[in-house]
Amino acid sequence: MSVFTKTALLAGAAAIAATTALAGSHSEENPAVKARKAHMQLYAHNIGILAGMARGNTEYDADAAVAAASNLADLSHINEASYWVPGTDSESIDGTRALPALFENLDDVQAKIDQLNAASVALSETAGNGLEAVQAGLGPVGQVCGSCHDDYRVPNN
Repeated sequence: MSVFTKTALLAGAAAIAATTALAGSHSEENPAVKARKAHMQLYAHNIGILAGMARGNTEYDADAAVAAASNLADLSHINEASYWVPGTDSESIDGTRALPALFENLDDVQAKIDQLNAASVALSETAGNGLEAVQAGLGPVGQVCGSCHDDYRVPNN
């Protein structure tokens, strides 16, 4: 390999490394915010599977319904305390929709998490019993999610 080729390869590698480091420094997100967003995405993914069936957008599939409902129940059992770090609200940092009120009302947030747990467990116990069971069980899950979002999340524009 010629000196020119080696120099070009090293320069290219250095440019890639510098670009990656620069991009990484601009895209770093608070670990607590990152964790809670990931958790919420998992909730949304599984609710989406069930909602697709409930709305008739996808065929009811008992195995898929049970899996998604069980995932919701499992997710609702995860201790989220480390996600809700003071100073990670929408007025303190960019990249989150958590309102400051959430951190002032952690007992209410925990009560809503407990309600979500109960609704998710109930749904997981009946999701394999047919489309009507999914529709009935999904309502309480959506109500709890919505109540927390209404009280503690910046609305979509």
